[in-house]
Amino acid sequence: MDFSLPPQIDEIRQRIRAMIEERIIPLESDPASYDEHENIRKPLLEELRAEAKAKGLWALGMPQERGGGGLPMVGLAACYEEMNRSIFGPVVFHGAAPDDGNMRLLNMVGTEAQKERWLQPIIDGKVQSAFAMTEPDGCGSDPSMTYTRAERKGDRWVIRGRKHYITGAAEAKHFILMARTGEDDRNGLTAFLYHADQPGWRIIRRIPIMGPEEHGGHCELEFDGLEITDENVLMKVGDGLRATQIRLGPARLTHCMRWTGMGRRALEIAMARVEVRKAFGSTLIEKESVQQMIGQAAMELDIGRLLTMRAAWLLDNGSLARKEISMAKVVVADALHKAVDTSLQLLGARGYSKDTVVEWMYRYARQARLVDGASEVHRMVLTNFLRRQGKDFFAWGAGRG
Repeated sequence: MDFSLPPQIDEIRQRIRAMIEERIIPLESDPASYDEHENIRKPLLEELRAEAKAKGLWALGMPQERGGGGLPMVGLAACYEEMNRSIFGPVVFHGAAPDDGNMRLLNMVGTEAQKERWLQPIIDGKVQSAFAMTEPDGCGSDPSMTYTRAERKGDRWVIRGRKHYITGAAEAKHFILMARTGEDDRNGLTAFLYHADQPGWRIIRRIPIMGPEEHGGHCELEFDGLEITDENVLMKVGDGLRATQIRLGPARLTHCMRWTGMGRRALEIAMARVEVRKAFGSTLIEKESVQQMIGQAAMELDIGRLLTMRAAWLLDNGSLARKEISMAKVVVADALHKAVDTSLQLLGARGYSKDTVVEWMYRYARQARLVDGASEVHRMVLTNFLRRQGKDFFAWGAGRG
């Protein structure tokens, strides 16, 4: 097996690395770079986004004819990893959630009219988007628990219900909303498109969270008569579960791509310190216990990278790669936490303080085992695949997922 990158993709990766190291990482140490929610402040972000566009490093997963980079998933795996060696990186290059997943879904299943109205402004960076699925005491990892309901009234649908932890909602303009249109768990959900300026819905609150926030936070929404016409139904009535599966599979994998980059950066910060920090007569890196910690974290991170690349290759070759994505999601989430925790431990008080970005990473990393399906759910998915497939679970080659 050859894991080397095609020259054209590696060239893009190298240009991303250069911009990350020369332009973006230095900004992390300046308090003026941050907004009140611990993310990059918007004016600085817009300046950097203009630079990324000018360098041809913008929206790499989107078609070139729509202003993106047109990279396959294998290319995104390498490039997204480089982006997230800075905590600011993915959003600068327009490779961050939730826009990344929403753009992919709209590009895959939207009509041409829907792509022009709802997708293109997101690709261009003119609007943010949100995916409204999770509900208080309703659906999370199990979409069949959706209780937000869309009822047919004349020539339109009227939505009533509630959603929460909707990433980016406070600043989003374009929303993809999951609502129940029938009682069947597989065919009773529908995906709708709506604009933030439409009446009939509101943001109840921006939910405070443990870690740094994406732009627009994580919000609780209420729907009390939002009206949506048929032209803004995504796919067909009853295809909501399919739309969710189409979106969440690759989105889970792009999380993994970014997390491997963050894990790498955490170890880089630790290595730079333990190479020079002396204690009890030698540098920390010369101590066997420190070598054990770093070696274990690096190994687990690289295992996650290989699982991520395998799943990306399978997606590029027509597989749904469901079990491979679940494997990557579990392993990379753990590996990210291991890498960041190891870095913080080796940095000591310096890591626990805000003198480095490692404490930022530590608070951020804990969400990895929860978002887009808890690790326990993905392990359950893998067990069910093993029960169905038996020996074929471990078959070689493509087309297995």
